[in-house]
Order: sequence, then C-alpha cells, then structure tokens
Amino acid sequence: WLVIDRKVYDVSKFSKRHPGGSRVISHYAGQDATDAFTAFHNDKTLVKRYLKSLLTGELVPDQPSSESNKDKALLEDFRELRCSVEKMGLLRPNYTFFLLIFLHLLVLDVASWLMVWHFGIFFVPFVAGMMFFTIAQIQMGWFQHDLGHCSVFRKPKWNRLLQIVVISVLKGLPASWWNHLHNQHHAKPNCFRKDPDLNMHPLLFSLGKTLSVEVSMRMFGEAKI
Repeated sequence: WLVIDRKVYDVSKFSKRHPGGSRVISHYAGQDATDAFTAFHNDKTLVKRYLKSLLTGELVPDQPSSESNKDKALLEDFRELRCSVEKMGLLRPNYTFFLLIFLHLLVLDVASWLMVWHFGIFFVPFVAGMMFFTIAQIQMGWFQHDLGHCSVFRKPKWNRLLQIVVISVLKGLPASWWNHLHNQHHAKPNCFRKDPDLNMHPLLFSLGKTLSVEVSMRMFGEAKI
C-alpha cells in the first residue's frame, strides 16, 4: 500500500504490471509517493484512471501523509517551487537545442571513424579519432538520458524510439536496462539498498559521511483509514 495525495492505494498486484517496473513502485511501500508519482507521470489524467480500481481508502485529517523523518515545511516549499517552474514553462523542451545536440554527436562519431580510416592508425590521427569518439559517446549518454526521462518529445513513444537509436544502436547498451536502473535512482536518490547507483558500496563509496538509509515507516500499522 502507498499514499498519493492522501489517498491510499493497494498496488500489490498492479506492481507486477507497472510500466516503470515493480521495484520502483515497491520502494514506496508504506510511504507517501505523491512527489514521485508527480515527477514520473506526465499524463496524470490517464494514470488516475488506473488508480481508481486500486483505491483502498483515504487518510483521516489528523493522519500525516509524510514520514516522520521528512521535513514537512521543506516538502511544501519543494512542491510550491515545482508548480512555479511548470507555470514559467521552464520544463518545455527546446527542439532546436536537442536537434543540434543530436547532429553534433553524429558528426563527432562519424569524424572519429573517418579520421582513422583516412589517415590510418598512426599516433596523431588515432588519438584525434579517439577523442572525437569519446566526446561523442559521452554526449550520447546525456542525450539518451533526456530521452529516457521523456523530456525531448511530448509523446513518450517518440522519446523511447529515439532513445533506442542512441543508446542501443550507437552505444550498444539496452535501453530497458538503463531505464530500469535509472528509474529506481530517481525514485530513491542516494538511498542505500534502493538507489542502484550505490550498489558498489562499500567497495567504491566507503569514504566521507555515512550514506543515507531509507527507513520505511510502517505507516499503515498505525494509520487510520
């Protein structure tokens, strides 16, 4: 069970059919998922149709929807900031910018191969080609990142198609694998055992302060619905 806008939903069975993966939605079991729900779903009207059949109840007025370890004032400030950003249109994509990004990474990628093909594998052309190729691959990673977030086109399917071209065809990595892990990262950023980016701890993340550990509050053991 989880909470969205103070309404409680039973997603036990639905989680297996969740388009974003069962693990992402299970990370919010027994917690308030309002902000994550808002961030991950562009078409709220469509998604809420599925939520109707999952509705279990609603929190009573004196029952807090956020966990005790969360700063309520900070959450309210964040939500107000998000509304302001959306009203200002700062999340609207610039198609010219993304077109230039796509074209320039293609030029760099082709140039890297032409450099070696035309001049051979001598030191200077090889290093130059390697630099072009490395820059192109890095730029492809960030471009497919924006596509994976469905931030380039309004329709998710167009983002997914171009993401497959960039990450699968040009980089040789499966888009589904990246989406599965990256969705979890944004669902629970920097939370040990939930954020896949921290899976190498403590081998690579053993210095500095102790990592944050998300403690799932047993909300519904005490909640009044």
